[in-house]
Amino acid sequence: MMSECDPVDAESANAAFTEPSLLRALPGGAQRISGSTESVLTELEEAEEEDALLLPRPATGDSDSSSPSRAARDKRPRQNRHSSSSDKENLTSPEDPVFEEIIQRAEQAIESGIYPERISQGSSGSYFVKDSKKKIIGVFKPKSEEPYGHLNPKWTKYFHKLCCPCCFGRGCLVPNQGYLSEAAASLVDQKLSLSVVPKTKVVSLASETFHYNAIDRAKSRGKKYALEKVPKVGRRFHRVGLPPKVGSFQLFVEGYQEADYWLRRFEAEPLPENTRKQLQFQFERLGCECVIQIAAIDNGLAFPFKHPDEWRAYPFHWAWLPQASVAFSQETRDLVLSRISDMNFVQDLCEDLYELFKADKGFDKTVFEKQMSVMRGQILNLTQALKDGKSPLQLVQMPRVVVERSRGGGQGRVVQLGNAFTQTFHCKRPFFTSW
Repeated sequence: MMSECDPVDAESANAAFTEPSLLRALPGGAQRISGSTESVLTELEEAEEEDALLLPRPATGDSDSSSPSRAARDKRPRQNRHSSSSDKENLTSPEDPVFEEIIQRAEQAIESGIYPERISQGSSGSYFVKDSKKKIIGVFKPKSEEPYGHLNPKWTKYFHKLCCPCCFGRGCLVPNQGYLSEAAASLVDQKLSLSVVPKTKVVSLASETFHYNAIDRAKSRGKKYALEKVPKVGRRFHRVGLPPKVGSFQLFVEGYQEADYWLRRFEAEPLPENTRKQLQFQFERLGCECVIQIAAIDNGLAFPFKHPDEWRAYPFHWAWLPQASVAFSQETRDLVLSRISDMNFVQDLCEDLYELFKADKGFDKTVFEKQMSVMRGQILNLTQALKDGKSPLQLVQMPRVVVERSRGGGQGRVVQLGNAFTQTFHCKRPFFTSW
């Protein structure tokens, strides 16, 4: 979970620690790299009531500096807000040339035969992506190889899902949307200026080491053979190699170990007082130049469309840490509270999320609105916890809230969503509360 110098080689941990240079992300809106878009995410489970926090967007008024106005957003050309290449090729990203350069290095390495390496941990297909010097530069998680994906290479998980579906996955998650949640978490991190989630965007990559079905591989071999034997015919093909896969690409963080490693070590070797305070500062999700650095990875479960109420819950295993019992610092309140209590900021966040999620072929606006309702409830609870000086542990113990947007009038079958919100409490608990 934390690291001082050791290079990391596992991506499956829920938290890791890194060098500060790799955690710096540009605050602001979502960045689109491929035919899909970048994303946003928010994961905080549990909540408490607040009387009147989420109000309708005022007709006039200035937004938060990190949140563009709706008028400016609506004036943006549609193709800039969402590029949709039919074959999902990566597009040039003038707003983030550094990230685009990293993607180009990855593509050049693949073309030269340095293929991504599958990560053994986890319940889905994920890959360490390398550059031409064989240095790991990112982690790619294809949509088609997610736990519920039809090309998931982890056969043990397939039988797990087949034989014991009630214990596989969580019923509150949208299947095959983990890659969007990964990118969405990075977007939320940037908009809140937390600098704890390594930059993550949605891209498309193709590699021999990815898990393809036999038909795709046979078609690829046939096209290559035709190009070699009958060039005139082969040149007519739109693509000769394997089809690219859309997924999340997260920058690799060096010098990190899994969270469990460091937490066990800290139990045996108590930290000096100064270092303990730095850990507390990092625990509250604030980026700083500290001895200990935290990176929040594996964010694929961050966007449920309802609170867990079936078999499995969302247990917060960090809640037993002593840092979780300390009230949020004034620095955290100053950084976050003014933003999340601003309805304009929350609405802009929802709009950015919409731009990201709608790029998915299985996008359902009704389900997306449910996801936003859960997120608004979490924001409501976090706002109240910061105002009341609560601790992270007290935050996750608050009653779970859903803040739904009311439905206005409409013509025929078209139903318009209004600017009023309804707050409700979610009382049903899952069967397993600690798993």
